[in-house]
Amino acid sequence: MSVAYFITGTDTDVGKTTIAAGLLHAARLAGKSTAAGKPVASGCRLTAQGLRNADALALLAECSLPLSYAEVNPVAFEPAIAPHLAAREAGVGLTVQSLLKPMQQILARGADFTLIEGAGGWRVPLADQANLSDLAMALKLPVILVVGVRLGCISHALLTAEAIARDGLPLAGWVANIIDPKTSRLEENLATLAERLPAPCLGRVPKLKDAGAAAVAEYLELDLLD
Repeated sequence: MSVAYFITGTDTDVGKTTIAAGLLHAARLAGKSTAAGKPVASGCRLTAQGLRNADALALLAECSLPLSYAEVNPVAFEPAIAPHLAAREAGVGLTVQSLLKPMQQILARGADFTLIEGAGGWRVPLADQANLSDLAMALKLPVILVVGVRLGCISHALLTAEAIARDGLPLAGWVANIIDPKTSRLEENLATLAERLPAPCLGRVPKLKDAGAAAVAEYLELDLLD
């Protein structure tokens, strides 16, 4: 059966791509075909092949279907700034419609397990008054939330979950990515998240020296997804 999810985070730099790559790797280990999309990325490096984003490349490396870089990451910007600001500087109209079709094309490939990864948190601006969350709504995908576990993460996680629900999308699961292992009362914080987030915890990923997809996959449970 083919399933697809939109993966978002409680903030930027909470390990969305690390977890997404781990989930894709876990799916591959389970014998599933995989595909992924990163509709817009800033902070890209200029190469002989064009602009390349490290996060998009990490996702592409875990896709079993033969996807090109341009299919996975159709809109790329060099400055490491908010995508709507990078788009404005580049004179690009960053709209939901401009991102929708390429992501629909990835979903249409029919991989057993597909992830579409956002940028930053849930309410990342696009052009005018649109947000990247509007793309998730247009795609009608259930959401996986990556919680960057550190001081303040409970409020960020609950507010994000509330926004996802208000937008009419189901929260399929969440992952605790422990980016600050010295967080005070770590276990109590994780217990509170488990009590209050209306979805299963797909795994607790510790701070790893090697946070490659294979290492991260060991801490994730895909079977908990609906």
